[in-house]
Amino acid sequence: MAIVLDGSSLTVEKMIQIARHNEKVELHPEALERIKACRAMLEKKIKAGETMYGINTGIGEFSEVILDDDQVKQFQKYLIYNHAAGIGDPAPIEYVRGAMAGRINVHAKGRSGCRPEITLTLIDMLNKGVTPVVCQKGSVGACGDLAPMSQIALLLMGEGDAYYRGEKLPGKEALERAGIPIPGLQARDGLATINGSNLLTSMSAMQLYDINRWLKQTEIACAMTLEALYGNMKPYDVRLHQARGFPGAVRTASALMKCIEGSDLLSGKLKIKVQDAYSMRSSPQVIGAAHDAVAHAKKQVETELNGVGDNPIFFTEYELTLTGANFQGTPVSLPMDMIGAAVTMVSVLSERRLNRMTNPALSVGLPAFLTKGAGMMSGMMLSQYTADTLIVEQRILSAPASVMSIPAAADQEDFVSMGMNTAIKNGQIIDNAYGILGIEFMAAAQALDFREFTPGKGVSVAKKVIRKYVEHLDEDRPLYHDHTRMKELVESCEILEEVEKEVGSLE
Repeated sequence: MAIVLDGSSLTVEKMIQIARHNEKVELHPEALERIKACRAMLEKKIKAGETMYGINTGIGEFSEVILDDDQVKQFQKYLIYNHAAGIGDPAPIEYVRGAMAGRINVHAKGRSGCRPEITLTLIDMLNKGVTPVVCQKGSVGACGDLAPMSQIALLLMGEGDAYYRGEKLPGKEALERAGIPIPGLQARDGLATINGSNLLTSMSAMQLYDINRWLKQTEIACAMTLEALYGNMKPYDVRLHQARGFPGAVRTASALMKCIEGSDLLSGKLKIKVQDAYSMRSSPQVIGAAHDAVAHAKKQVETELNGVGDNPIFFTEYELTLTGANFQGTPVSLPMDMIGAAVTMVSVLSERRLNRMTNPALSVGLPAFLTKGAGMMSGMMLSQYTADTLIVEQRILSAPASVMSIPAAADQEDFVSMGMNTAIKNGQIIDNAYGILGIEFMAAAQALDFREFTPGKGVSVAKKVIRKYVEHLDEDRPLYHDHTRMKELVESCEILEEVEKEVGSLE
């Protein structure tokens, strides 16, 4: 069933369906009427000679330059040309599809002033699989993602490049093959297509979806490690976390107990410490804090997905045009900077648990570096090195981009969000997080092989999935294959899916 874009109900989950799984989209009939009404008002104002930013004026430092009637007709073309100024490798197709869906939803509010043909062409492009080639880098996150969105807008003039059915083609040819008419750009159409932080918001939405699934896997890995280290389970009693009141911690404690349900660790048969190290007993508070950060960031992203990120903005009910800065990416980029730090923080926690399994002084009787051949064999000693280098890279990338503004446009645009930098580096942070967690999973499975008790139902399922891809490390072997397989396994979420089949949802 197609997802209806109405300007007010686009969620992260719907974005995933559209951008990643190619779900069809439709424009709500009332949204189409709003777009038509707004355009009619705009054309009336143009005819009356009202001065409106980016329509009959220049932009940025040239906003005081008034354009004549002939210049108004040509301005949108040159606007897109000079803003299509990105650089380097193309953004993944799903990110671009998400940006297009977000832009359609902005238009659906009926406050952008573009012709309906512009919005409907973007819908056709989504539904028929025509995706503009967009350079990943070039946006400063205000006045929106101008450079990448301009590469999308090039197709509306039959220019630029696009992917279609697995081929990279000239934009005009891709549209022709898909049977999509070229609408061209008239007054306001170009700026209405580009003047919002749609690409960085699309990227952030998909990252939040993936991070939520990664965090659930950190809880599974944590449960495995707790079992392997004979953890004292009192710190994971949900009542303890309800007493403090943070919903993320309650969620994590509940998830851990679901994974460990049925374990001998809960039976009183095994000797346990009175109190474990922070990297173990603080896991609900730390992972839970990341959950709470994700919840806040998701609220901000979904507000942006359903808001009017544009400039100027047209209010048909007041016959009014207002200029402002609703393109500014900061409301998304600031919480997403926190998300990058949160993922790094939880990755550090994972590595500290890995250390406790490999360090014979801390591992409660496990063989040194999880090998029976210690001395001649080094077991998983070097696995920790790999996790550590990934974490250092994460720490470098966790510096917030939102404080890195550099003025541009002759100081007219003297504060920008740098939100695209946030989105790009978060992608790298998440990629490393898959590898770090994969190594903890691998070590926990290895450690549990040395224990002689019945682990929890969720833990048992997770270990079984891991053993489909990585064998027990009996004798030393090159580990780069195992590390990479484990990273891919975490990214695939197969462990999560199988565990949730056994114990129910971890949310």
